[in-house]
Amino acid sequence: MRTTVSVIKADIGSLAGHVTVPKEVIEYAEARLREAVETGLINSFYVTHAGDDLELIMSHFKGVDSEEIHGLAWRVFKGATEEVSKRLKLYGAGQDLLKDAFSGNVRGMGPGVAELEFEERKSDPIAVFMADKTEPGAWNIYLYKIFADPFNTAGLVIDPRLHKGFIFRVLDVKSGEEFNFNTPEDTYDLLALIGTPSRYVIKNVYRRLDGEVAAAASTTRLSLIAGKYVGKDDPVMIVRAQSGFPAMGEILEAFTTPYLVAGWMRGSHVGPLMPVSLKYSKVARFDGPPRVVGLGFQVSEGKLIGPVDLFDDPSFDHVRRVASEMADYIRRHGPFMPHRLGPEEMEYTTLPQVMEKLKRKVEE
Repeated sequence: MRTTVSVIKADIGSLAGHVTVPKEVIEYAEARLREAVETGLINSFYVTHAGDDLELIMSHFKGVDSEEIHGLAWRVFKGATEEVSKRLKLYGAGQDLLKDAFSGNVRGMGPGVAELEFEERKSDPIAVFMADKTEPGAWNIYLYKIFADPFNTAGLVIDPRLHKGFIFRVLDVKSGEEFNFNTPEDTYDLLALIGTPSRYVIKNVYRRLDGEVAAAASTTRLSLIAGKYVGKDDPVMIVRAQSGFPAMGEILEAFTTPYLVAGWMRGSHVGPLMPVSLKYSKVARFDGPPRVVGLGFQVSEGKLIGPVDLFDDPSFDHVRRVASEMADYIRRHGPFMPHRLGPEEMEYTTLPQVMEKLKRKVEE
């Protein structure tokens, strides 16, 4: 039987502004998912948060895009919004729930989704990454480093199971078109697209040796669904590790550089993506900086064993210091580019309202 791991997230209310998810929301979600285990709908779960986003990590045998699993997540988000977030007057209660009624799948309704379905190996480690204050395209450079850069992943050179390379499936979030690229030979073509992360987003990665899925990332762009800024997308990602895939250490090595990503304050600024432990999974400075948490699990007979807090390690202290220095530097730009996003991205923020006011001023 094939096991599925689903990571489904939504911002349905946060404490003290956009800072963190209160324990009452997490406890509500845990209670609902515990009931789902008792009824046999899911096999196991782990509830956590990345900044102000509630994260549901579930294992089951229902497959990818299961109406039952997505319906469960939707009910958890809706119930937590109505019974907890609104009662506590949390900020942005129900913010990511852009539709009123569930229609079979949460994709396109606001929540972010990453799912993998696979036959379990003798040992099946996975890493789940959850980011706050950024967009899905933020994963592009990290997935490229993990699966296509031999300076990051030694296995691409010395492991025959990785040596043939990987297939990258890239989504154009505006047109809906998808592209497949085989690395290493299509590397330059791949980079031509994913270097524009606001439009081209890596959706899946597959091993060329046998077509086995290696990674899945969420692709939801909230502004494109709502037609306006309603909060940043805050993506999630699942990556399989070891035994024919990059080692866990190679996966984590990609996060030793805090690359600049779009998002941060009001979804309108560029900042460094800082890897943090769960205890620091909250945002403060300028509603950030953008940050990522990582959890490691073993998948065993359909159940999640763990997690391990992957960034709770002193070897990432230097990365965090560099990210803080980068944040200091780029914040000095204030309202100027390249700290503030370009005009195309700013179209979905509140800036057009200010520009309309200025237009009327000229006409007068």
